[in-house]
Amino acid sequence: MQATGSNVQIFDCNSQPCELEGSVSIEQNICRYCKGFSCDGNNCHGNCREMHTNKIREASRNGRSLIYQCDLGLIFWISPIYDEGKFSGALRGSGFLKSKAGPDEDSILDKYDDGCNGTISPEEFERRILAFPSCDDEKINSLSEMLHLCAETLSTGNENYHETLSLRFEQQASLSALIEDLKTKYPKSSGFPVYPLEKERQLVAVLRRGNKQEAEKLLDELLSVIIFCNQDHFRYIQLRTIELAVLLARIGANSVGGLENKTRYIKQIQDAKTVEELAAILHSMVESIVVQIVLFQGIPHASAMRKAESFIKSNFTRKISLREVAKIAGLSAPYFSTIFKEEMGENLSKYINRQRVEKASRMLLETDISLSEISNACCFDDQSWFSKIFKSFTGISPSKYRSQGGKINIA
Repeated sequence: MQATGSNVQIFDCNSQPCELEGSVSIEQNICRYCKGFSCDGNNCHGNCREMHTNKIREASRNGRSLIYQCDLGLIFWISPIYDEGKFSGALRGSGFLKSKAGPDEDSILDKYDDGCNGTISPEEFERRILAFPSCDDEKINSLSEMLHLCAETLSTGNENYHETLSLRFEQQASLSALIEDLKTKYPKSSGFPVYPLEKERQLVAVLRRGNKQEAEKLLDELLSVIIFCNQDHFRYIQLRTIELAVLLARIGANSVGGLENKTRYIKQIQDAKTVEELAAILHSMVESIVVQIVLFQGIPHASAMRKAESFIKSNFTRKISLREVAKIAGLSAPYFSTIFKEEMGENLSKYINRQRVEKASRMLLETDISLSEISNACCFDDQSWFSKIFKSFTGISPSKYRSQGGKINIA
């Protein structure tokens, strides 16, 4: 991250910082003078360490990058790394103050009085704080996105694990909001809502039409009532979840492997330990049923792939996500990712990079513009990344490709 002027710290699976030779962390520069940070040898603790640990855990649960600010006004952004679906560590970026004009003298002194542990003078504290450049929200978001791409590249196993976790987090947020609404409507000692059997019938109807969005909404409404009415009885919630699973399984019973799927989902529910797991399993069932119905209705993969290809070729010079392309194709992100690789012979990210390398190769031969300009035009994060990706496809660097007149076949 040297080109961006930010500092990157690596954390292990236990949320402990990994010391890299020659690197200077934010902790060494300024955080050790903060009241909330204390460090005895390799054992760093205190409020600051707890803050970072909690944010790392939150990011690992959500599968997405997370931006936050400490008491001294420093901005941090965290991106989780996974190994075969298991959290294995995180990258943390930092090095900026979230202030367009920079803090004035009074605000710095306030921070010194409120946050500094007194081991350095106010003048030294001011000098160290002002060493951090100010940065607006747009740049912070861009840096966070760049770090997240690095974390995804370092992760192994399911290439869409970050996306899957992010979708699951959104599902949980929707369900939590419904439960909070019920708490407002039905305060303690005022009784419980009647279970909405009519919504079960509506759920079956919209699923048979292949309406995933409406089906998930109805499913959350049913789950919110079950969970709210049985908050201290996980086993009962589990049994009611099995009943819903059986109801959903009837809709997909005629599909290939229908009985196998039903048995597998019920076994997962029986093995689940949390309400979040139960909800995720039912959402997975809805996803599977919608896919079966879409296929049964005769929507061919070829049509979805042509839509995706057309969209990619018109938009690959900007950042595009799996979810965005899948939406154009009319399919869910996880299912689209699977069939894309089956149909195209490579995953989505490699396919998009191939389009970018092909465009870059033409620009190298047909224009005299610089490598950095070509890198930007083809939506590579920086020239170094452009060279690495270009070489992975062609076997040679962009500059050598240009000097040789393009005498190489793209892989």
